Amino acid sequence: MLTQRQSGVLLHPTSLPGEQAIGSLGPEAYRFVDSLVAAGQSTWQLLPLGPIGYGNCPYSSFSAFAGNPLLINLNLLTEAGDLRKSDLPPPFPSVDIADFSAASRLQRPVLQLAHKNFTLRGSLSRKTSFELFCTNQRDWLDDYALFESLREHFQDQNWQQWPQSIRQRQPDAMHEWADKLQENISRQKYFQFVFFEQWLTLKQYANAKGIKIFGDLPIFVAEDSVDVWRNRELFYLDDEDRASLVAGVPPDYFSSTGQRWGNPLYRWEKMSEDNFSWWLKRFRWNLELFDLLRIDHFRGFSSCWAIPAAETTAENGSWIDIPGKQLFKLLQQEFGSTLPLIAEDLGILTPDVIKLRDQFGFPGMKILQFAFDSDMDNPYLPANIDANAVIYPGTHDNNTTLGWWQGLDEAAQQRVRDFLQNPCDKMPWTLIETALSSTALLAIIPLQDILSLPESSRMNIPGTATGNWQWRYNSEALSADIIKRLKDMSHLYGRNLCIPAEMQPEQ
Repeated sequence: MLTQRQSGVLLHPTSLPGEQAIGSLGPEAYRFVDSLVAAGQSTWQLLPLGPIGYGNCPYSSFSAFAGNPLLINLNLLTEAGDLRKSDLPPPFPSVDIADFSAASRLQRPVLQLAHKNFTLRGSLSRKTSFELFCTNQRDWLDDYALFESLREHFQDQNWQQWPQSIRQRQPDAMHEWADKLQENISRQKYFQFVFFEQWLTLKQYANAKGIKIFGDLPIFVAEDSVDVWRNRELFYLDDEDRASLVAGVPPDYFSSTGQRWGNPLYRWEKMSEDNFSWWLKRFRWNLELFDLLRIDHFRGFSSCWAIPAAETTAENGSWIDIPGKQLFKLLQQEFGSTLPLIAEDLGILTPDVIKLRDQFGFPGMKILQFAFDSDMDNPYLPANIDANAVIYPGTHDNNTTLGWWQGLDEAAQQRVRDFLQNPCDKMPWTLIETALSSTALLAIIPLQDILSLPESSRMNIPGTATGNWQWRYNSEALSADIIKRLKDMSHLYGRNLCIPAEMQPEQ
């Protein structure tokens, strides 16, 4: 449950400007934290940080625990002693897109060299830190490093296409491949060590400046992931280890055939046999990495739409009840009654989902772009928003607010003016001000809206497989005037300016 009026900015690290082909955890991230401080903000929200696959989607990762090595900043590795300045690729041409293919092509060989140098001449203290990291994270790291090494050996084939002995993790095969791929496994562990070394240092810096980090936990995992390969018994799989029931949502107002996401569904009854240990480990790790955590598709903790994998659409599915209540009670036992979780509760909600959310006091999400297409009972209208909520003009799945506004016909625009009693001639700042002035205790503004960017700068178009996640901002665009405008407006509406950790009162 939220307790203070605050505000923040939504920006994924890949969208940061910098010298690499995508944004990184290096100097550009620290400058962004400083910009948040200057703008009087207290929260940085980002998307999942896991290693990405096809389409570069952060919600489709090879691991629910690992970090994306492409976010590693190479310059910081020169400071750590793992690279020389001469080892670095030239600065990537300044462009307004995140080029993931170039990042992989240019950065992976340098990261491999960094691992080689670390192995040969790394300092004793740093090698000790590496060994401690490997020991502490062994529960997920060993299997992840082997999984990535096998993927590389088998030329990125899905794990279901590997030889049956290793596909099904037979002990002799596991030992054989671990020995055969020993060097690559060590390299993968090094990548994770460096990623989390850089991430946790950045988080510490942000926290010391009074900035909370707001992470994102997808409810489902990808079929081609170490999580499914390692825990086959926890998922609905057939005899060939392929998903037999997959996730999605049924037909609704937005789609006559529903949405078939394709993620394998969990066998929750099996998970309950060991008190949901996989989920507890996942939450435990994420709550070390983030101060707040958005639970994507929260309704999936109450019930899931189960689609037979042979179906090509989501029309012929059925609802399966999910024991989310038991899981959240276990989390309360470990982390206390007030869990720092935000429920992504968008879409059509049934009473059981609302009851689950409210029983644990989880703030829900309110999207202003959804507020003006129905009558006064619309739950997204500012007048209908509860204080225990996170309000947005739009999210990463929406158009930019300027793009949304420009896409409305005159009648729809007039409807917005009538609801807000505002001429709306300063869009998107009209909607930013609406969010900041609302009763919701936390307001999050996408950086695209702060920069008044058009539809071409949106982050994602749901239902499309390519061309997403590429937006990247120009560092000069976040000017001193814009920072001051955001600070003044946040202060006007009582959004607490960030307070460095050492100045905060004791809890």
